[in-house]
Amino acid sequence: MSHAPKFSRRAALAGAAALPFAASAVTAGAPMLGASQPPFKRVKLGGFEVTNLLAGTAVREDPQSIFGMNVDKTTFEEVSNANNLPLNAAQFFFTPVVVNTGAELILFDTGLNPAGTVGALEAAGYTADQVDKVVITHMHGDHIGGLQTDGTPTFGNAQHYAGAVEMNHWAAAGNERFDGIVRPLMDQFTMVDDGAGIASGVTSMAAFGHTPGHMVYMLESDGAQLMLGADFANHFVWSLGYPDWEVRFDMDKAAAAATRKTLLDMMATDAVPFSSYHMPWPAFGYVERADAGYRYVPHSYQLTL
Repeated sequence: MSHAPKFSRRAALAGAAALPFAASAVTAGAPMLGASQPPFKRVKLGGFEVTNLLAGTAVREDPQSIFGMNVDKTTFEEVSNANNLPLNAAQFFFTPVVVNTGAELILFDTGLNPAGTVGALEAAGYTADQVDKVVITHMHGDHIGGLQTDGTPTFGNAQHYAGAVEMNHWAAAGNERFDGIVRPLMDQFTMVDDGAGIASGVTSMAAFGHTPGHMVYMLESDGAQLMLGADFANHFVWSLGYPDWEVRFDMDKAAAAATRKTLLDMMATDAVPFSSYHMPWPAFGYVERADAGYRYVPHSYQLTL
């Protein structure tokens, strides 16, 4: 009577170890392709669709020259190490948002340049000509850079909106980037104040400090809310987590810190999700309270069901 051969794990491992290590032509390694990020992320909010656009990224060295400028080096290093953050560099994300209300397509901010924003917009299934409204949260260069393409409006069919306080400040500031990009389009802008309705379910909220007239926007559809936070917090730990830490780009640092705490408290209390321009991609998340301040909780699947 014959018996089937017996195999053991030890024998199998020994046999594998005896195989030659050299790769054949068939098993040659694939080329390295580099890190990648998808160019858009779309979620549902009631009857709205909200799409974050990855319009660009950038690495900046020496993070404490930007964040936590008013804390000592030891504290900054301890917080960074506790959150597994490198101390030599930080990665910035630039994330315009497009909201489809079902009646209108509304773009919030336009990125560093038209190529990055329009490219991400097209990857998401839209064209620049389909945009009905462009809303500028504030006039820093990475938010207005895509307004014009070769001297003509990038979103030629769109109405344009900006905060009145913000527009008035930059119009008088003598800023070269504003003067080259926004000033030629000023007659196309509608000025809004705190509490203005940009569209049904889209409401402006004053969030001054980062710039003199910085605005955020609350979206609401079928009882669901999401805040478009723009630059109220520029980093998920060094700014959101510690709202009193100074940020180099905040023009009024005390007012910016007060705004951060107000908005973070509201979102943590009411469990309101948010999208913010410089959060880690794909830039949707939640806020919860932590001992020293607040904690960023990335979105997983809550807004896709």
